[in-house]
Amino acid sequence: MSEWKSPLEGYENAEPLPTHFNPDGKSLFNPPGPRSSSYDEFPEPIESSNNGFDFHIYYMQSVPAEAQYAKELHERVRREFPELRIYRLWDKPVGPHPVAMFEVNTFNPHQTGALFSWLSVNRGPCSVLIHPNTNDAFKDHTELMTWMGKAYPLYTGMLKQH
Repeated sequence: MSEWKSPLEGYENAEPLPTHFNPDGKSLFNPPGPRSSSYDEFPEPIESSNNGFDFHIYYMQSVPAEAQYAKELHERVRREFPELRIYRLWDKPVGPHPVAMFEVNTFNPHQTGALFSWLSVNRGPCSVLIHPNTNDAFKDHTELMTWMGKAYPLYTGMLKQH
C-alpha cells in the first residue's frame, strides 16, 4: 500500500477520457468540465487561515551584486504586490535558511500563481524556496516545497515536531 492516496480519488466511476488529439496534433482533447475549486481555494491540507504559501527569496549576502539585486527586488515586490505580506530583508541566515533572504506570503491561489510567474522572470540571481503551510513545517520545507534557481540545503532539525 502506498503512503500516497491516489490522485484519482473521487473519479473512480468517471467516464473514460477521450484519447484523440486537438488540432495541433500533440495535445489531448479534454472535454469541458466544471471549473476546479483549486482556482479559488487552496487544496487540503494547505492551511490558509493565516497564509497558504511562503516564498523565501534567497541571496548570497557576501556577494555585493546579489545583495544589491535582492535589496532592489525586495522594494519592487513591495511596490508590485502591496497586498501580500512582505517581511524585512535579512542580511544573514535565519531559522532553517542557510543564506540571507526575505519572505513573502500569499493568501490565495491567484496571488500564489501571480507571484510565482512574476518571480520566474524577475528573480535575477536569487533563488526562491516556495512551500505551502500545512501545519507540518518539516514536511512543508522538505517534501512539499519547490525551488526556483539553485536549491540550498536547509537546517530542518528545528522544524521537526516533537
